[in-house]
This record gives sequence, C-alpha cells and structure tokens, in this order.
Amino acid sequence: MSESEYAIRPNKTQLKREIKVLNQLGKELVGLPDSALKKVPISEAMRSAIKDGKRFQRGALQRQLRRIATLMQHEDVEAIQQELARQKQPSKQQTAEFHQLEQWRDRLIAGDDKLLTELIDQYPVIERQHIRQLVRNAGLEQKRDKPPKSARLLFKYLSEVKRQTKPDDDDSLNQSEPVDQ
Repeated sequence: MSESEYAIRPNKTQLKREIKVLNQLGKELVGLPDSALKKVPISEAMRSAIKDGKRFQRGALQRQLRRIATLMQHEDVEAIQQELARQKQPSKQQTAEFHQLEQWRDRLIAGDDKLLTELIDQYPVIERQHIRQLVRNAGLEQKRDKPPKSARLLFKYLSEVKRQTKPDDDDSLNQSEPVDQ
C-alpha cells in the first residue's frame, strides 16, 4: 500500500483544543441572559439545550455542557463567537458617557466652578458639600503626587448621580468649555 491510500486522521491534540473551545463557548451561552441569547444565531435544538443547561447544577450541568458541545459541531461557531464578542463590547453611548464623566471630573479638579454650578443646577441630588470636598481632596492629592483616591471617588459619585437622574438636556454640559485650560 502506498502512503496516499492511508486515511489521514486529525491531530488528537488539535481535536482536544477544538472541543475545549466548544465547551467554553457552551458555558458562555448557558451564562447569557435570555434577552442576549435571542440575538445569537443558533438552531432551536441548541437553544433548547442551553435553556435546559440553565436549570442544571454540578454533574448534570457538566453532562449538558458536553451535549451542547456536541450540538455545537453542527452550528456556525464563528457567527456565534462574533455575536458574543459584539455583545461584550461596550456600546458607543456607554463610552461617550464614560468620557463625559472623565471630562467633568478633570474640569472640576482643575477648578471649573462654572461647571460645578451647572452640575448642581442640573442634578439636584448632588450634595454640594460632599462634591466640593471630593474636588478639594483630589486637587491636593494631585499636587502632592499621591494616588488619585479622591479623583476615583469623585468619578464614582458623578456616575451615581448621573444614573439616579437622567435629565433631558444633558447636552448643555457637553458643549461647555473644552478640557484644556
């Protein structure tokens, strides 16, 4: 017999890696909330297996994950991975809000009293004394080259305030003076 007549079997280590990837993908799918799972391109059999997997614990869950990995071999794995990656990325709106909060924090630490007044007017839940203390402490930490503990607390406080009250005209503060002063 010549070499071309022998069946070429896949590398065993490579097969194990692929199965491990499918198992991990199955775990991620079981951990997804139902609203996010609806957006993932999978068959009804896979959707049913994932739904069952959410009910199981320990040994039963491990068996179900193996079943899901087996079913996964008939699915478009790349499309599933792309959808999961897309869902993990923060939205543009979240990123914009994060940058806005950073700008506010930096401007407050730099001494922008006009912004502080606007924030207090726009967000009535802000405690004046608390925010002024955070700004003062953050400025002192910055001058003394200390870790920015108060700056982090200020950012967290601004984030909580913004989450508590969603004003209609958020854009008025966005168009204030630029950060560079």
